[in-house]
Amino acid sequence: MSDKPSVLFVCVHNAGRSQMAAGWLRHLAGDAVEVRSAGSAPGDQVNPAAVEAMREVGIDIGNQRPKLLEYETAESSDVIVTMGCGDACPVFPGKRYEDWKLDDPAGKSVEAVRPIRDEIRDRVQRLVDDLLPADRAR
Repeated sequence: MSDKPSVLFVCVHNAGRSQMAAGWLRHLAGDAVEVRSAGSAPGDQVNPAAVEAMREVGIDIGNQRPKLLEYETAESSDVIVTMGCGDACPVFPGKRYEDWKLDDPAGKSVEAVRPIRDEIRDRVQRLVDDLLPADRAR
């Protein structure tokens, strides 16, 4: 891993789980980690319920746009966290992979997305604790 680790969050539409995870990582790690997110079949927009759920905790992901997972992005990432993208996620030897089993927020209300948001926060916090010495996290 380089001095500044890069983390790529991948889900199918890059509209819910991966966007919330990226928002949490930017919030919890500041600029100590390069944050990336992408989808194997990106949607048209970030899920409005995910945007609202994150806004409730002071994190704005409303300006993000779903992006297509590109080979180069995955290849140059230190950690790849998949969230239900199945076989569409590329595998590179020597990369650290985590597969987070999370409910898909697609089509769910803000009330239903809140527990998913909170579970993602807990997982991202554990990732930050593992990646960064205590003095580098903000």
